Amino acid sequence: MRLPPFSNLFRAFYTFSHLTRVRPTAHQPLLLKPSTLKSVPTIPFLGSLFGSGSIQSSNMSYPDQRTPDEWRAVLTKEQFRILREKGTEPPGSGKYDKFFAESGVYKCAGCDAPLYKANHKFKSGCGWPAYYDSIPGAVVRHEDNSFGMTRTEICCANCGGHLGHVFKGEGYPTPTDERHCVNSISLNFSPEDKTVQEGTK
Repeated sequence: MRLPPFSNLFRAFYTFSHLTRVRPTAHQPLLLKPSTLKSVPTIPFLGSLFGSGSIQSSNMSYPDQRTPDEWRAVLTKEQFRILREKGTEPPGSGKYDKFFAESGVYKCAGCDAPLYKANHKFKSGCGWPAYYDSIPGAVVRHEDNSFGMTRTEICCANCGGHLGHVFKGEGYPTPTDERHCVNSISLNFSPEDKTVQEGTK
């Protein structure tokens, strides 16, 4: 029996956890107001469950040593929540999920370090940008044992910004059989490969 991919189960669980029932009082009519999708789960533990609890990455030393206040000054609230507090954006909400380019480089949204080449990206259908490999030395991995699960967290090797998690052996037809599942908000895209070319000389 083949089980549905983890990403589909997560997407269903995440969606159902965000449904809100509107209950008007007896004298008040039911008014439906348009609402925006919130990235913070309504069930308190859910954001932590799909975020990262890796202590190792917090204790590691990175070249970019900015303080939390310095990061807050240059990042949006959502970027800070994901990059510095190890959060996760809702599936399918990121600007790079369905974005593909023939050339270019994806950089860390925090420190601008090059992380992935455009040709590393592939269509996984998981709801987040997926890459089968990173630029050598650009991404570090940490074991994440939060909530009784063993996952591999991936961070920017320059600033320690949380990118997401990497999964192996899922059967995608890629050279590495790995999927770097990355939050779009952790990335910026540059159509030019200059930074990567300079770094590989």
